[in-house]
Amino acid sequence: MNSQLRCNFPLLLFMSRISSTVDLETTYRKFGIVSDVIDRAPRQVLKVIFDENVNCTLGNTLTPSDVEQEPRELNWNAYRNELYTLLLTDPDAPSRENPINREFLHWLVINIPEKGISSGDTIAQYVGAGPPAGTGLHRYVLTMYKQEGRLIFNPEICFDKMARRRWSTRTFARENNLGQPEAGNFFQAEYDDHVPTVQEQLNQLCQEKRSYSSL
Repeated sequence: MNSQLRCNFPLLLFMSRISSTVDLETTYRKFGIVSDVIDRAPRQVLKVIFDENVNCTLGNTLTPSDVEQEPRELNWNAYRNELYTLLLTDPDAPSRENPINREFLHWLVINIPEKGISSGDTIAQYVGAGPPAGTGLHRYVLTMYKQEGRLIFNPEICFDKMARRRWSTRTFARENNLGQPEAGNFFQAEYDDHVPTVQEQLNQLCQEKRSYSSL
């Protein structure tokens, strides 16, 4: 992974300014994320940078091409010597009007230490936004939790396309005693010409593991 998760304390002032000027609870309720994904807004904004001039800013619209690769930088006011869990989900699968597959899991990393997301345990590898044609804007929600301790996982489990459907951030947090979200952010995206590439990536998930298992 090329992403960097930085517990960058010089950013404390920057992040506090964001948090003080944005009412997260109001914003999350306005976009329906409080209710559809989580019960309460995060305590602080998660700074998300995908690329130069491509930032996630609480509901801005990005393209599937913009978010093809996982964020190269994530920042928030972190506690030293703590571990974190990061989720990225789409509550509008296959559409906001008919979300029968809510939520679709796009990314899940647990046991993230101070030194970086690449040192965490990736449970579900990153897959970019892939909203179907004609379904309008989808919300993509990044949620960060502080863990009570190290989470145990089965490395043999592979999250293919089917396993990512009907995920629940709320249930995952409850079952793993994660409490309320520590940090978060979200963007919106709708179909463009890059989506077929994302769908193909989804179709190929776990193929290597299945082939290995059949030997």
